[in-house]
Amino acid sequence: MRVIIEPDYDSLSKWAANYVANRIIEANPTPEKPFVLGCPTGSSPLGLYRNLIEMCSAGKISFQNVITFNMDEYVKLPEDHPESYHSFMWNNFFNHIDIKRENVHILNGNAPDLIAECNHYEELIAEAGGVDLFMGGIGPDGHLAFNEPGSSLSSRTRIKTLTTDTIHANSRFFDNDLSLVPKQALTVGIGTVMDAKEVLLVCSGHNKARALKHCIDGDISHKWTSSMLQMHPHAIVVCDEASCDELTVGTYKYYLDKERGNL
Repeated sequence: MRVIIEPDYDSLSKWAANYVANRIIEANPTPEKPFVLGCPTGSSPLGLYRNLIEMCSAGKISFQNVITFNMDEYVKLPEDHPESYHSFMWNNFFNHIDIKRENVHILNGNAPDLIAECNHYEELIAEAGGVDLFMGGIGPDGHLAFNEPGSSLSSRTRIKTLTTDTIHANSRFFDNDLSLVPKQALTVGIGTVMDAKEVLLVCSGHNKARALKHCIDGDISHKWTSSMLQMHPHAIVVCDEASCDELTVGTYKYYLDKERGNL
């Protein structure tokens, strides 16, 4: 695992966006061989998306030959609801870049058969040749996508009941009314993410410090599902100083020295 420690959120967002952009440019995607990008939602990737939008607007990168697969979506929340992940992605990213609508894939939380929807999503990813780079964030309890504590580390795309912690955390998007927060979501599994050729997570803020510690400096455990990325051959975590508050001094210095070329 590679860990990049940046001073603050803006710096980590810029580093992550540059990395994603460079991977797409290096791949030189074509209609016959597109670049497949996994996308997260939530507050963590907003800076990453803003930087990618700026690069696209400046002509430095194109998403014409990029196919996307989002990590998750709420169950039984209308797609046009302002807090649906469909709305989030189009409002915060897709509407501002040159991506083709038919190349965007987001799970349908209102499908008549949710199990079939999840299975079909896995099939679509396979048909696209697999995900080249899966972006993501880390929840305060260490979850990745909606793979809450206790999720199988080999899980695939499925229906997931959200924990009380996640419902409370997400209530800020629903006027702090817990009754309005969906109790289930469709989510890619940890196994789905692990199949990607590369995974890049962004993590910021003191409230994520405990999760980051378990992700990169703890044992691999289904209680902290993002810790599974320790087993991925090409995983990168981009974090800021505040999120490193619970790392041991030795771990913190190791990753700084490694990026400075001292190791």
